[in-house]
Amino acid sequence: MKNIISLSGGKDSTAMLLWALEKETPNLEVVFCDTGNEHPLTYEYIEYLGRRLQIEIRTVKADFTEQVNRKREKLRELWSDDVDPERIEKAIAALQPTGNPFLDLCLWKGRFPGAKTRFCTSLLKAECAKEQVFLPLLAAGEDIDSWQGIRAEESRARAQMPRREFKMADKDTGAELWCYRPILEWKAEDCFAIMKKHMIAPNPLYKLGMARVGCMPCVMCRKSELVQIAMRFPDQIDRIRTWEKLVADASKRGAATFFPIADARGVGIDQVVEWSKTDRGGRQFGLFNEWDDLPACSSEYGLCE
Repeated sequence: MKNIISLSGGKDSTAMLLWALEKETPNLEVVFCDTGNEHPLTYEYIEYLGRRLQIEIRTVKADFTEQVNRKREKLRELWSDDVDPERIEKAIAALQPTGNPFLDLCLWKGRFPGAKTRFCTSLLKAECAKEQVFLPLLAAGEDIDSWQGIRAEESRARAQMPRREFKMADKDTGAELWCYRPILEWKAEDCFAIMKKHMIAPNPLYKLGMARVGCMPCVMCRKSELVQIAMRFPDQIDRIRTWEKLVADASKRGAATFFPIADARGVGIDQVVEWSKTDRGGRQFGLFNEWDDLPACSSEYGLCE
């Protein structure tokens, strides 16, 4: 049985990894799915965990080069009836693979993911791990437990997930893939406690206003997180602004914004950032309307000394 741990660099998957090592879990393999939309501190943290724990962490990335190229080649045929020719030519010019999984996925789709269309998680992580890690092992006859750092207190949907469930089997070898959620009953404080026990620092983003660690920013990030991102990491906002232009050029409508709610209003990331600095109702600037007022440490989990 192969035990494959999906590591994101967040508190839950890090705690799960530490628990697995503590239990001396055999045949352990650690996999990090790089979405291309991670903060540099998360990449550094993955490297830190590898060094500190003296383990190999395998990085895998989805590749949408073929999909982007195929869309570009067929675009004149697909859009010929109802799209202005100039728009078609502009989209064809924009449809060039970049090597960044998140951006190439959005170029292919012609839009950014949203709350009801979260194709980012499924294609950048689940399908990526399936194609590059799980299927080759199953084809080789290896049974797999896929470890997921999911906790019940995070949402009602996650609270209903079983601790272990069957996912699929290889039709030729009969090898089985199971999903295993060993920290399902844990609380957030339990995750930080096991890090402290093993003298492992948490991802530094948790002290910089982030409630979760993953895409930076996530299309589902909260208003309070977005203002922290904009204030502490303006380069991340600059990157999203560039991506909005690229994806808009590649889209059928010639418009695409990172946050779908903004798209309906015809505004982009800069306007959403300005809104994030307001209090409820979006009419008045809140506590952090002055950028210099941002505290050096801001943690929802009480990590600041």
